[in-house]
This record gives sequence, structure tokens and C-alpha cells, in this order.
Amino acid sequence: MSTQNIVEEMFQAGVHYGYSKSRRHPSTAQYVFTTKNGIDIINIEKTELLLQKALETVSALAASGKTILFVGTKPEARQQIVETALSLNMPYVSERWVGGALTNFPEIKKRISKLLSLRDQKEKGELEKYTKKERLLIDREMEDMTKNFQGLSGITRTPDVMFVIDPKKELIAVTEAKKMNLLVIAVVNTDCNLKQVDFPIVANDASVPSISFFLSKVKEAYNKGASGVTK
Repeated sequence: MSTQNIVEEMFQAGVHYGYSKSRRHPSTAQYVFTTKNGIDIINIEKTELLLQKALETVSALAASGKTILFVGTKPEARQQIVETALSLNMPYVSERWVGGALTNFPEIKKRISKLLSLRDQKEKGELEKYTKKERLLIDREMEDMTKNFQGLSGITRTPDVMFVIDPKKELIAVTEAKKMNLLVIAVVNTDCNLKQVDFPIVANDASVPSISFFLSKVKEAYNKGASGVTK
């Protein structure tokens, strides 16, 4: 797809809408095209360059079999984060980032193992030995663990890369990723600090069409890289 087509696609998806000028982080100033009625309008021609760089990185990561952890817990991102991650067989966090998910991964693995064990026991009817009240408490525990760890249940080691929707919202996740030396690729709006991520994509990170656009491009780039297609 040509650059012009991508820019048009981004425009249609409303990628160019930033936040109010009063919320602007200084690091994003160079990507602001103008301010209209107090709202920053993002220069999507510059965004397109950032996107291409990020997608080239995603393809290269896919070619070498790297694991990308998808993170997006704001309501507008949740469903699409889950769908994209599942389609690529990648881990994800869509509900709540549990502190230590990366920096204390061995402990998280234990909790995931417990969840899988309880599920197995329930399927085999082995929880029937407990009282009704005890089973209710176990069900609640499983529900909480499923919400927190469902997207991580398939991983056995720390992921290589993190793809984030709104690193300001996911600050704890991004901070842990940097401590663990993970590359961070992120869709960032004008209120974010670009220095916190390795590959920022300055764009609207608060609308479903915009988030959907970027996740579809990342999915496409990963599949191309994994299949050995470079263009």
C-alpha cells in the first residue's frame, strides 16, 4: 500500500485527533500539525513515518520468532487487544496489569499454574469434596485469576517485546518492560512522554477506529515477517 493510501486510511480512522493543547506533553510538540478549538491535530504524515519504522521492527521480530506481549486495558482497546493477540497466538493483558507480571514473572507463573490446576480439578469433578461455601470461594478466586492472567496463561518465559495502547495509562507495565530490557512499541497520544518507549506511534489512542487501524497493521506486519515476506 502506498504512503498516500495509508495517510488517507489514517485520516478516515480519525488517527489525527490529539488531546487538548493544555494536556500536551512537550515531547510530542514536533508531531502536532496545528491546534483547532483548543484540540491538538496530529501531523499524520509524520505518524506514517513512525508507523513504518514500528512495522519494520515488528516484521523483523516475527522473522526471528520473538514473542510480543499486547497490553491495552482501556475500554476502547480491550476487545481488539484480545482479538489481535489471539489471532497471532501471542500473550496479552486487557483487564488489569498485575504489578510484577514481568519483574516477578516466576511468581506470576505459579499463580497461572494454580489457575490451570483448579480448572482441571473442576472439570474432573474433584472440587465436589469441598463444601458449597468453599466451592463458591474457589470459583471467585478462579474468576479473579482468569481476569488477571487469562492472556498470560500460555507463556512459559518473559516476552521479548511489548506493544502498548497508551503508555501513560499503562505506565506500570511500561516501567516493568524497561526494567526487563524489553523493546516497547506504543500508540501514544499527545499527552504521553515519547521518551518512555522505543518505537512511539503518535496518534489517537482513545478511539476504537484508530486503535483498530494500528492493531490491524501490526498483525499484518507480524504475519508477513513470520512467513518471510519483507514487503
